Amino acid sequence: MPTEQLHSARVTVERAVEREEREDHARTEGAAKRIAVQRTAALQRRTGVRRFLFENGLGLVAFALFVLSFAGQIATGQAQYNEERADHGEPPVSVGAYLQSGNFVEATAENWESEFLQMGLFVVLTIFLYQRGSSESKKIEEPEAVDQPPSEAKDEPDAPWPVRRGGLPLALYKHSLSITLFILFAISFAIHALGGAAEYNDDQAQHGGQPVTALGYLATSRFWFESLQNWQSEFLSVAVLVLLSIWLREQGSPQSKPVSAGAHETGE
Repeated sequence: MPTEQLHSARVTVERAVEREEREDHARTEGAAKRIAVQRTAALQRRTGVRRFLFENGLGLVAFALFVLSFAGQIATGQAQYNEERADHGEPPVSVGAYLQSGNFVEATAENWESEFLQMGLFVVLTIFLYQRGSSESKKIEEPEAVDQPPSEAKDEPDAPWPVRRGGLPLALYKHSLSITLFILFAISFAIHALGGAAEYNDDQAQHGGQPVTALGYLATSRFWFESLQNWQSEFLSVAVLVLLSIWLREQGSPQSKPVSAGAHETGE
């Protein structure tokens, strides 16, 4: 890159950093600081279980919503499954038997599969793709802490062990989020194929068709219809969030830009 372009880019970044510092200071000096003080005081008043709940409320509520929704899926899914069996003159099944059925396994895994794929791809794509004005994108002109090479922090005492150790542990750790999400996707994908094949073979048996293996089920249009109808909805939701966060706000949410931020400002 020509020296003039590098100099121009450096000047642009330095000005962007100065502007961001001024804006952050202005946005956190007034009510935002008072709210932080109140939040910290509320934390300090809590001990034991109450402190644990306060510090982990987001994860606990999200997990509780999952458990409640999952229980609802099981209950309603079993009811629907037994209705279908009754239509074919077959006896109803217990909850335990339903949980082992291809109907339940396929329906559950195909949804998990799409979620992990969406999250894994989003994590990876946001490394090198940008969306001007979106809170879901890295800033373009300003430096980002996530771009810091781990080697620059290897001597920091609070750095995670892989960062201080280097080598293979660091190579795995610095990509551990995307690796884990794609592993979970692959597991869900395989379970979807197994559960879907079992459900498909039940349908085949009722209509005098030939059974298929899990690999054979992967070659059916039914498998890909089940997958792609979920994938497209996940990708649509990501695109909508990325674009709507350019112009729309949610006061107090870290997933939104500050309400006072302009549409052109990128990042949270």
